[in-house]
Amino acid sequence: MASSDKNSVTGRARRYARVGGAVGGLALRFAGSKYLGMEIDKDRHASDLKAALGGLKGPLMKVAQIMATIPDALPDEYVEELKQLQTNAPSMGWPFVRRRMASELGDDWRGRFETFERDAAHAASLGQVHRAVSQDGSLLACKLQYPDMTSAVEADLKQLRLAFSVYERYDKAISTDQIHAELSARLREELDYYREAAHMALYGAMLARETGVHVPEAVSSLSTDRLLTMSWLEGAPLLSFQEANLEARNAIAYNMFRAWYVPFYEYGVIHGDPHLGNYSVRPDHSVNLLDFGCIRVFAPSFVAGVIDLYHGLRDDDRDRAVHAYETWGFTGLDGEMIDVLNIWAEFVYAPLMEDKVQKIQESDSGMYGARIANKVHEELRRLGGVTPPREFVLMDRAAIGLGSVFMHLKAEVNWHNLFHELIGDFAEKTLKSRQTKALKAAGVPH
Repeated sequence: MASSDKNSVTGRARRYARVGGAVGGLALRFAGSKYLGMEIDKDRHASDLKAALGGLKGPLMKVAQIMATIPDALPDEYVEELKQLQTNAPSMGWPFVRRRMASELGDDWRGRFETFERDAAHAASLGQVHRAVSQDGSLLACKLQYPDMTSAVEADLKQLRLAFSVYERYDKAISTDQIHAELSARLREELDYYREAAHMALYGAMLARETGVHVPEAVSSLSTDRLLTMSWLEGAPLLSFQEANLEARNAIAYNMFRAWYVPFYEYGVIHGDPHLGNYSVRPDHSVNLLDFGCIRVFAPSFVAGVIDLYHGLRDDDRDRAVHAYETWGFTGLDGEMIDVLNIWAEFVYAPLMEDKVQKIQESDSGMYGARIANKVHEELRRLGGVTPPREFVLMDRAAIGLGSVFMHLKAEVNWHNLFHELIGDFAEKTLKSRQTKALKAAGVPH
């Protein structure tokens, strides 16, 4: 790895300065409008925020992408600007591209391709993608990691730790130790493109029978730990189908459900980052999965806990619900804490409970979910707080993220049937055997 990309003290110091300079002024402006009654131009402020976060790259930009995905989490002015970070983030220029490609493939790198487009086709939080054509005429996507990302990630994680510690001084509803540990591990993994290539192979195998889901294939001879070259998959952004007919929107929702939950219930693997830039939709409404940096492998017992909690809530079997929480790693649960956890669980599981066609929730707004979350938060604070286990973090994020996708689509599906198709013959031993073979075949470290 080139020295400029190592996790250096000077690199982290530069990151601290850029974060403070770019975001600090915007935060003060927003605080002034909220607490001092100062006028603020939301459109301009949102545009400035997008520019600041897009220029910073890294984890802070990823947070903005997630926030823009959840309906009603932010004012419309901010959503419209930050949504552009999903698939249209500012990219690094040609001098960076030329240096990166030369450092990864050698000075003669251009001779390895028939053509290589100078302008990025997509730019995201940790890297940007360029379209290319191989010597044999195949369309390729070349994903280049931005410079100094190791330092950027470590600096942002340190800032996040500081923010969490300040937050917990005033609000002890949720202990953030395990949340920070999980996010840190996954973000560091995202910087390893060899690992992502293995994840891609794993998903290709797990979803091989899913005709509604497509996974690119990595080109190992043109890939390194900071350059990932794969087959190009053509598709359109999901939001371009918001006004399509109901049959089309339901088909996309079905394929998205299968893309995320076939790997989870059959192999114990979840894609933890379902934001809008990580997939696209084909004209036949099948979906392309495009990014495999944030992948989580679970013990079979964790997956069994997800199913146990469903049955516990459906059958009003409190002991089975408690067993599920304990399986996940929740400790010290008393009756009141279980009641509070069940409030959130009942919200998340609600679409699965009834055997009927329905939207993911009756309202097309995210405000109902926000009210439930606020209620749970207040109760957790009253009871002295809870420590969510690490494994719970990405599972919850994936569920909420996919729920947001289904809300955007206004899909009307029998979620109960889709769920039962996957869990009908579930057995921990079978999952364990299948998982072990798949991870080994794909070369995924575990």
